Amino acid sequence: MIKYEEYKNNITEDIKECLEIMKCQPILFVGSGLSQRYFNAPNWNDLLREMTLINPNCKEYLYYKQSFSNLIDIGTKLSKEYMEWAWNNGKEEFSQELFSEETPSDIYFKSKIVEYLKKITPENIDFSSIEKDEISLLKKINPQAIITTNYDNFLEKIYPEYEPIIGQKILKNQYTSIGEIFKIHGCVSDPASLVITKDDYNDFMCKKKYLSAKLLTYFLEHPIIIIGYSANDPNIKSLLSDIDEILASRNELVENIYFIDWKEKIEDTFLKYETLIDLEDKKSIRIKNITANKFNWIFEALINESAIEVVNPKLLRALLARTYKLVRKDVPNRKIEIDYETLEYALNNDKEVNKIYGITSSVSDFSSFNINFPYTLTEVAKILGGNSWHYANDFIDRIKEEKNINLKDYDNKYHIKIPTGKNSFVHKYSKEFIELLEKIKNNYNYDIKN
Repeated sequence: MIKYEEYKNNITEDIKECLEIMKCQPILFVGSGLSQRYFNAPNWNDLLREMTLINPNCKEYLYYKQSFSNLIDIGTKLSKEYMEWAWNNGKEEFSQELFSEETPSDIYFKSKIVEYLKKITPENIDFSSIEKDEISLLKKINPQAIITTNYDNFLEKIYPEYEPIIGQKILKNQYTSIGEIFKIHGCVSDPASLVITKDDYNDFMCKKKYLSAKLLTYFLEHPIIIIGYSANDPNIKSLLSDIDEILASRNELVENIYFIDWKEKIEDTFLKYETLIDLEDKKSIRIKNITANKFNWIFEALINESAIEVVNPKLLRALLARTYKLVRKDVPNRKIEIDYETLEYALNNDKEVNKIYGITSSVSDFSSFNINFPYTLTEVAKILGGNSWHYANDFIDRIKEEKNINLKDYDNKYHIKIPTGKNSFVHKYSKEFIELLEKIKNNYNYDIKN
């Protein structure tokens, strides 16, 4: 039975290793659980219950739960009742500009949802909260992008430099960018964008394949952190179903996707590193699991202190947009002249490319370390025939038990701990380490030579 502190250390190392291998910032996939944690926001079910209390013509919420089998149908029914309220005794409760031929019939329901969420959402992230330190760490992650089904704008308050991309606008985005919050179910800034009725979901499902294709690059090239969802959440299952065939094969573990499983009480007997999520069409997907009741240590592991300091997402988005326009339009249309000889030289030299973009590195050069210690623990495991870092780590535990030596505790010919920032590091391993583990794997005698 593994102890929770050891479990946290193993997960932290695994996250750092994933960041090192993929060499990019993580993507956060955020559900309502995060808003519930920080300012007691409602989940989908509780939001609909609140809506029955605002409209005096609605029945008790239990009536709708007994009458309909799913929340989409309840939302559809409440939308119709709000329209009836607006056009009868509740007309003064709504903005007069909503009463026109151009506005859809569900706008009355959605406008009240927006009013409610704006009322309960904190004005800023400096509000009094026992999780204030946790939010501060979340902000420091500087994710490549955020994907969310939340309507509220709390994430925009945490990441004010990030650009919200709402609903259908995601499909029109022409290039993979940085510093964006993809609000795939709409946002309080645009009441009509909310996905909550049956017609909304039908429209969303028709376009979901295109959305999945748009986000596929993120899922393939970045660490993905799923937080604020339950394993049974239909939004998670629906999106993962579309990309499962590309992400995984033969039920193999998808090593760059982490699912954060929040539990109020942590029991050592129920700790697990992987979870199996059932998808549509009787499929399933294996992803990494993180069990936690506090997120501080997870967020700390995700902070890449070797990344560009003081990143300005707006500036980076403008840089990418201009580069995209240059390659897509200006050059083909011969609007500008290019010194191809100079450009070719620069593109073959990383430092020259950095000069073009005005970028200088503030991080020490660890190339010499990478030459002598080129492998992560996951790479070592795969060379030895394993599927994940646990396979190689078991041999390290065996050495500790048999020789009373923990190779990861200090720098040696087999292992080195490379700092990646003020308080972060990554473990790297040598060719000699692989040779050592091969001996242990084959039950040969072995000695530790430091």
